[in-house]
Amino acid sequence: MTNIAAIFQKQIKDTMKNKMILIQFLMFPIMTVIMENSVKIEGIPEHYFANMFAAMYIGMAPIVSMSSAISEEKEKNTLRMLMMSGVSPAEYLVGTGGYVLLACLPGAFVIGVAGGYRGRVLFTFLAIMVIGILTAMLIGAAIGTASRNQMMSGSLTVVIMMIFSFLPMLSMFNDPIRKAAKFTYSQQVSILIDQAENISVGYENVSVILANILIAGIAFGYSYKKCGLA
Repeated sequence: MTNIAAIFQKQIKDTMKNKMILIQFLMFPIMTVIMENSVKIEGIPEHYFANMFAAMYIGMAPIVSMSSAISEEKEKNTLRMLMMSGVSPAEYLVGTGGYVLLACLPGAFVIGVAGGYRGRVLFTFLAIMVIGILTAMLIGAAIGTASRNQMMSGSLTVVIMMIFSFLPMLSMFNDPIRKAAKFTYSQQVSILIDQAENISVGYENVSVILANILIAGIAFGYSYKKCGLA
């Protein structure tokens, strides 16, 4: 617990110094507040902007912050130093992942409240968001571990986060994209968020999210061994 707490505090200090990562946690919550309160279009579905930005949020912020944190540690050789100092991979992931999760939750809460969710429905909304955030964190960890440096991590992250964050929005307007998007965790989370007031979890929702987690976990394990930290 001491190691985990130390890593957790270190990540907080690093984020305060990295404004680009800090923006990831603030951008979509702020956009949701602005759009939900300033844009009124006849016929637009209820919670439209909140649901759209929620899916984009879990497709971007956790991936960027997790991959950036790990790739920076690798580039500066502090990750190897931590491992040699007795910090286990599990402790590092829990410390870093716990920080990313807690950093994402306030934004998720703001998006839900701005979208008009309250009480039990808000709790359901946040629970769905947590599932998406945890999945995205593992994807970010795989990217960060596979990358040789921050530049490589940034390049990979941009491509992957664009796919996961924009597919749910594009699938609203294009049927072929919708068919492809259903295999991503962000699309399944978007579908569940749309049903937050009357949640109905199906086999496809669970199987796709679990498949995404499994693939990301395998990629992380392989990258971790390949980079010589195991």
